[in-house]
Amino acid sequence: MECTTVDIQHTEASDDRPSRRGFLSLAAATGAAAALGLPAFTASAAPLRPTASPLLSAADAARNQLWWRTPGSADSMIQQGLPVGNGRLGALAGNDPAGELLMISDATLWTGGANDTLQDDGQFPYGRADFGSLTLLARLTVEMDGHDLGAADGYRRTLDLAQGLVTASYRLAGTTYQRQIFASHPDDAIVLHFSQQGGGTHTGTIRLAGTHGETTTASGAGPCVSFGASFANGLKYGAAVTARSSTGKVAVDGASISFSGCEDLTVVVSGGTDYAPDAAAGFRDPALDPERLARTKALAAAAHSADTLLHTHVADFRALSGRLDIDLGTSSPAQRALDTWERLQARYRDDVPDPELEAAYLRFGRYLMISGSRGSLPMGLQGPWLDGNDPDWMGDYHTDINIQMNYWMADRAGLSDCFDAFADYCLAQLPSWTDITRRLFNTSTNRYRNSSGRIAGWTVAISTNPYGGGGWWWHPAGNAWLCQSLFEHYEYTQDRAYLEKILPLLEGAVEFWEARLLTTTVTDASGAEREVLIADSDWSPEQGPLDAKGITYAQELVWNLFGNYHTATEVLGRDSAHRAAVDALRERLYLPVVSPKTGWLEEWMSPDNLGETTHRHLSPLIGLFPGDRIRPDDSTPKDILDGATALLTARGMNSYGWSNAWRSLCWARLKDADRAYQLVVTNLKPWAGDGNGTALNLFDIYQVEPGRGIFQIDANFGTPAAIVEMLLYSRPGHVELLPALPDAWAASGSVSGVGVRGGFVADVRWRGGRVTEATFRSVGGRSTTVVAGGRTRHISLMPGESTTLRNL
Repeated sequence: MECTTVDIQHTEASDDRPSRRGFLSLAAATGAAAALGLPAFTASAAPLRPTASPLLSAADAARNQLWWRTPGSADSMIQQGLPVGNGRLGALAGNDPAGELLMISDATLWTGGANDTLQDDGQFPYGRADFGSLTLLARLTVEMDGHDLGAADGYRRTLDLAQGLVTASYRLAGTTYQRQIFASHPDDAIVLHFSQQGGGTHTGTIRLAGTHGETTTASGAGPCVSFGASFANGLKYGAAVTARSSTGKVAVDGASISFSGCEDLTVVVSGGTDYAPDAAAGFRDPALDPERLARTKALAAAAHSADTLLHTHVADFRALSGRLDIDLGTSSPAQRALDTWERLQARYRDDVPDPELEAAYLRFGRYLMISGSRGSLPMGLQGPWLDGNDPDWMGDYHTDINIQMNYWMADRAGLSDCFDAFADYCLAQLPSWTDITRRLFNTSTNRYRNSSGRIAGWTVAISTNPYGGGGWWWHPAGNAWLCQSLFEHYEYTQDRAYLEKILPLLEGAVEFWEARLLTTTVTDASGAEREVLIADSDWSPEQGPLDAKGITYAQELVWNLFGNYHTATEVLGRDSAHRAAVDALRERLYLPVVSPKTGWLEEWMSPDNLGETTHRHLSPLIGLFPGDRIRPDDSTPKDILDGATALLTARGMNSYGWSNAWRSLCWARLKDADRAYQLVVTNLKPWAGDGNGTALNLFDIYQVEPGRGIFQIDANFGTPAAIVEMLLYSRPGHVELLPALPDAWAASGSVSGVGVRGGFVADVRWRGGRVTEATFRSVGGRSTTVVAGGRTRHISLMPGESTTLRNL
């Protein structure tokens, strides 16, 4: 690797990739209510307002927009509604000229409870009443008299991924009507602004309705209506809407708000619950009145102009969205002329690369992350976007892949602060998880109980809820996988304060496995016997024997857990004696071998394949991704690498969207650009009622029965993570540029703001498949090795410094 220049510059650490502390300062400057880890819906200080417009130019905005020629159908909002969210509140917008429809959710609006009993079969109850379910908060409709779609022309709606805006416009009787919808994090409200050019007006009715039989009533202050209620589990919730106009008339009309003759109209809705992430308080804030607070927030926001609310929101949103940019090449004029749905169909039909569309899919994933994961609960199976009260699998937190995949993209794609919701959730749940584990895990009905009879620490069920409860089967290795995700966040940020916060989670998981591991004897290829440690009975998600010992999935995760515990305690200067004891256990852990029958890396301690060959889960390959133990270099024995490759090949190239994303990430790790790229393309296939694919609104959908599809959000994050992984692979002390660059993106391109494990941020430019320039900025890292084009360069930086390498 030749370097024509090496420029080292000192920059402020928060310039491009703020730490958690840096983000809090930045958030204050842009008006964000960044009380991370505090109750999700709470009173907050009035946000600071930007003094200059943060809006992008029309050209820059267009580059970051998706667009459609038709509104979303009210009967298919999960596939056609456009998502907005402020990290807690989420809504799907329909954008019909005659009646705007918003289906509004709150990430904390959950039924159910602690669910801390086991059934006779050893499973946790798993229903909407006991385990609980995420559910809708409200439906908001803004009916527009005389604005029928059939009478309008020039209809267009857009989703602005850089500024966090949904817009719609159309012409009617010589007037161009426009609307903007956004979910403001600083104002903790959803804003709808209706305007026009040409002398027209808006007349109609605003209705706010709960979805659980609530009664909406008028408020005493301003043109405001609201409702409040509570579930059987005691969770209180409420929502409120108000409106204002500089012209015309706006007034309460019974349980709705009427407006007439309005040249402009601003509608503001807020709502939430009394959920608090505090096990000791029963996950409630008893002092909170959600309906009253919703009215207060809606009226406070509506006291400001629509422009002020818009500028405050965009400044806040762009502080996150602007951290990463990506260019995978130039699409053709014919591709650019198509709307987003037509473009997806053309990409699949013609099988012609569309690099701008593929880059937009990554931007869409980042848009969802910013909109769905800030200062509240983390995103479950659907994030905060629902089209009904009964999402499949309750919209819960599956711990055997789905919640982890939701956050693979965050650090990689410049959104480390959005990871906080995941970490804060685990920290808040730890007391409950520890209590339930110690009380229930070793009960006689649990098929996964510890053979030793000992119990310590904590683990989780396959499904978890916000109240410390579990659902379905116990998932013994789930604690190790959650800890792997938590520790990897430290690898990106190098934040010692964060590492100290999560150390109790690591300690408790280690203690659980110290009590769980069993000693057995294995015979190696030479016939020699040796004693090893294996995991007690477990299930390789979600197939094969229900109670096999020493499954590869658990062995790999525990090996990682013990290694991460070593690093954490060493960095923090803690527990050296215990660290040595855990190191000794790690040395004795059994690690998987290749089956002489199949040639695959074994999933169970058996040469036979005991499950489905093309199963959706890649559990035995967790050491390839997200782990690093198996990798295509001299550190991995060739037979293990070949066995992992053979198993991945056998799993196939077409599964559920989240599974395709995982496959793509594994192929990227193996530096197979063609297969990694093909799986990205497969996930972009338009969903047409069968199989897996992408809906009109870019949500990932898969078929569960003929004609019925389910939205599951993890593919919308896992696929962008795969795109980043194809462009940059990292582990602490090692970075590889363009490890799996496909031909479709090779001509020229760039990516900026990519997270690098070890505490760096990278910007990379390439042409003809070769890196032309790479800049690294330290956000806490000191040194790393950079590999590009088969050549190696070592860089050393102080935190805040940057270096640029050229002509690599």
